[in-house]
Amino acid sequence: MKTVIQKTAQKSLSSLLGRCQSCSVIVSSRQYNDDHTKYEGNKPRVLITGSLGQLGTGLASVMRKRYGVQNVFMSDIIKAPPNVAASGPYVFADILDFKRLQELIVTHNIDWIVHFSALLSAVGENNVPLAMRVNIEGLHNVLELSKQYKLKLFVPSTIGAFGPDSPRNPTPDLTIQRPRTIYGVSKVHAELMGEYYYHRFGMDFRSLRFPGVISADTNPGGGTTDYAVHIFHDALQTGDFTSFLRRDTRLPMMYIDDCLRSVVQFMELPGNQLKQRTYNVTAMSFTPEELVAEVRKHVPHLKAKYEADSRQKIADTWPEVFDDSNARADWGWKHDYDIKGLCDIMFEKLRPVYDTDSHLDACSKDGKQKLSAA
Repeated sequence: MKTVIQKTAQKSLSSLLGRCQSCSVIVSSRQYNDDHTKYEGNKPRVLITGSLGQLGTGLASVMRKRYGVQNVFMSDIIKAPPNVAASGPYVFADILDFKRLQELIVTHNIDWIVHFSALLSAVGENNVPLAMRVNIEGLHNVLELSKQYKLKLFVPSTIGAFGPDSPRNPTPDLTIQRPRTIYGVSKVHAELMGEYYYHRFGMDFRSLRFPGVISADTNPGGGTTDYAVHIFHDALQTGDFTSFLRRDTRLPMMYIDDCLRSVVQFMELPGNQLKQRTYNVTAMSFTPEELVAEVRKHVPHLKAKYEADSRQKIADTWPEVFDDSNARADWGWKHDYDIKGLCDIMFEKLRPVYDTDSHLDACSKDGKQKLSAA
C-alpha cells in the first residue's frame, strides 16, 4: 500500500509542481553588487530543489553567473527541457526521498540548499494530502540534512502565510498569522521549524516572505496572484482579459528580477547581520483594476472584465500591503521595479514573442491561400 501511495504521489508531483521570483550594504569583507558576475570569497556549491518552477530556473542562472556554472545544481523530478539540460548541472531529486538527497549533498559537496519544491495555494487546495507530503514532509527532509551537514538553508515563504486575523494594511513581519490554506499553513510550519532548528541546533536557516511574483519567462503555476501574469499574455494575444479576482482586490507584488536579487543578497549576508530569520520583502501593491489601467498605456484597446472564482476567498485573507521595513533597515533591501517599470519590462520581453507568433501565423495562412489558389 505504501508503495502505491508513493508512486501516486510522485506521478501527481510531476504534473502539479509549478512555480512554488541593489543597494550598497557592506556584508562582512565583501559587498553585494548589482553586477551578478562579481562575487568575492569562496564560491558556495548550491542545490536548488524544485528548480523547474517559476523561480528556480532564473535563480540558477543568476547564481551560476556569480558562483560558477558547475557550482549550482538544479534538481526536480521531471526531465529537464533541452535548454535547461544544456545550461549546467541538473540532477533528479525527489524531496520525499531522504537517502537520495543525502547522496546528492555528499557526492556534490553541497554548501547551500535553496528549497523551492512546494505545491502552491490554489493547486494545494485541490490535493491537500499531496500538499502535506510535499510541503511538510519534504521540508523535514531538508531541515534534517541541513542540520546534519551544516548547510545554509533557504526556504521561501509567502503572503499566504498570513490569514484573515492578520492586519492587512500594512502587514508587519511579526504578527498573528493563522492562514486558511494548506499552502499557508505549511509555510508557517516551515518558518517556525526553521527558527527552531536555528535556535536549537545552530542551523543557518533563512526565509523571505514573497508577494506575488511576476515573470515573463515562465507560465503561471496555479497561484492566486497569477492574474497579474495572465493579463500581459492576454493583452498581446487577444486583447481580452478576464480577472479571476475582483477589480478592487489589492495584493503585494514584485517583479522576478527583484525577487531573485533579494534571495542572493540575503543568502550572502553574514548571519550576525540578521536580526531575525524570516523577513517580508515586496516592491508594490496594486489591484486588478489599477494594473489594467497601466497595461492600457501599452495596449489601449484592452478589454477587461472581472469574474471572481474560488481564488477570491484566498485573496481576501491575504495582506493588501506588505511592510518590509525591517529588511530595508537591517540589510538594505531595495526594489528596482514599480508598477510602471513592471509593465515596461513585461511588454519589452513579451512583444517580440507574440509579434513572431503573429508573423508565423500570417505566413502559414498566406501559404495555405496560395496552395488553394494553385
